[in-house]
Amino acid sequence: MPHSVACSMKEKDNKEGSHKNIWYGVGRQRIEIPKTILKSRVNSNPMLQHLHIHSIGYYPKAKDHFTYRKKGLPENFLFYCVDGHGFFQVGKQRYEVGPNEFFILPQNVEHTYGSSPDHPWTIYWIHFGGDSLPQFNEVQEVQKHFKPEYVKNNGEIIPIFMKIYKTLELGYSIDNLLFANMCLSHFLTLFIYNSRHYTATANDKLDCVDSAILFMQEHINDNISLNDLSKQYNYSVSRFSNLFKQKTGYAPIDYFLQLKMQKACQQLDFSDRSIKDIAFSMGFDDPYYFSKRFRTIIGMSPKKYRTRRLDEAKLNMS
Repeated sequence: MPHSVACSMKEKDNKEGSHKNIWYGVGRQRIEIPKTILKSRVNSNPMLQHLHIHSIGYYPKAKDHFTYRKKGLPENFLFYCVDGHGFFQVGKQRYEVGPNEFFILPQNVEHTYGSSPDHPWTIYWIHFGGDSLPQFNEVQEVQKHFKPEYVKNNGEIIPIFMKIYKTLELGYSIDNLLFANMCLSHFLTLFIYNSRHYTATANDKLDCVDSAILFMQEHINDNISLNDLSKQYNYSVSRFSNLFKQKTGYAPIDYFLQLKMQKACQQLDFSDRSIKDIAFSMGFDDPYYFSKRFRTIIGMSPKKYRTRRLDEAKLNMS
């Protein structure tokens, strides 16, 4: 057992509730990676320095759990409540948290959180930081989770958490740190991009951007105008374009053309169809215009793309 955990387990024998923003209670699990390890083995490692774990824990039925940090933390904090209730507050905004809900506290933000006195929460939590954290917190999908959100659990969340925890219990070798932090990225997607880990059903409500992308895929061989798309979702052209670009980083028609060129690449790779035929199948009346757009998006002409792939295939066979 890591020294940090051993010490904390001894301390809890003499304390109950929260002291100095750490909860002491029966059944808790907690590992804090020493700052010396973060400095010597994590912050200087190109594979780890961008996003990595600082500490990780599990608090069952955390009665009298309460924390206040005026300056917040230098890292992010993800909470996953599996039972009971609690709350957190950022600024003047207070949120109630219940079973199967999670939230992210961003770095350097004053916050308060705690469990319900009547039904204290059971939580899994993880602190994570790194050089890329400011950029991470600018992602629109991340910002949505600065307030509580229901999360479906397909059976992966707790096992991955335990893999990370058990690995760190074995010490801070480079292999253990690499494994735990590679798991971290997948662990975060199970929350931030939770819906993508499930097949959408008729009852699932997609936002207009995700729905528009599926519509584009279904009509990949057609010509769709920006006006067609915006009308489909009852938005003005400018409003729809802004929403789409905010989420994807691309204008809607530019994104649609990328999907078309992705499909065209697959046909160049896996079929003997002529470039002219592929252009027509992608909804282009002019093969020269198709080639021009292909070159702009892919970085080479369709002919060169196919020739290069054939040359690579021959080389691999020799």
